[in-house]
Amino acid sequence: QTTAESGTAATEESGTPASEAKPLPAPSISGLVKEHGKLSVQGTQLVDKNGNNFQLKGMSTHGLSWFPAFVNKDAFKTLRDDWNTNVIRLAMYTAESGGYCSGGSPSDLKALVDKGVQAASELGMYVIIDWHILSDGNPQTNKAEALKFFDEMSLKYKNYDNVIYEICNEPNGGASWDGDIKPYAEEVITVIRKNAPDSVVIVGTPTWSQDI
Repeated sequence: QTTAESGTAATEESGTPASEAKPLPAPSISGLVKEHGKLSVQGTQLVDKNGNNFQLKGMSTHGLSWFPAFVNKDAFKTLRDDWNTNVIRLAMYTAESGGYCSGGSPSDLKALVDKGVQAASELGMYVIIDWHILSDGNPQTNKAEALKFFDEMSLKYKNYDNVIYEICNEPNGGASWDGDIKPYAEEVITVIRKNAPDSVVIVGTPTWSQDI
């Protein structure tokens, strides 16, 4: 378990300034999210607010900077109603063309994330904010930006019971669990826990999450 105190230290050591974001008020709760509430992990099992096992079933967007038009309420509603999904993942690439850390507009990409979060929330769906590493391979590569991003996101959406944070989806290129991914996760999760102590966090594993 990490603590808010260690999160402060990690943030200062990395040179990451405190986020200027402000928490948004909790959205109106409806549908599936109203029924199952904030998810959590008990042992190795994802459970709902009542302690019952819960399975996330859904789709991921492609890169937000490449296909922003598909981040809309009508598309998400179709996935919910016709495809029987309960979650949408907002895949924000970090190092590809137009990525968050490679020439893309952070403000525009964060606006797309917010558009997706609001659409999913209005539909009573869960939503994953995904720091989508690929060609950067090792999550340590853009750790400073990840710390700032998740500090801002976790503060902004701290009152949203449906928001889940994915802090590195597919580490690859030789990134190891003990040497790279776990220490990265401990720093980033500490920042998230400072703002959103009970939110679910997803951490990818080596070789594009193939090695569990």
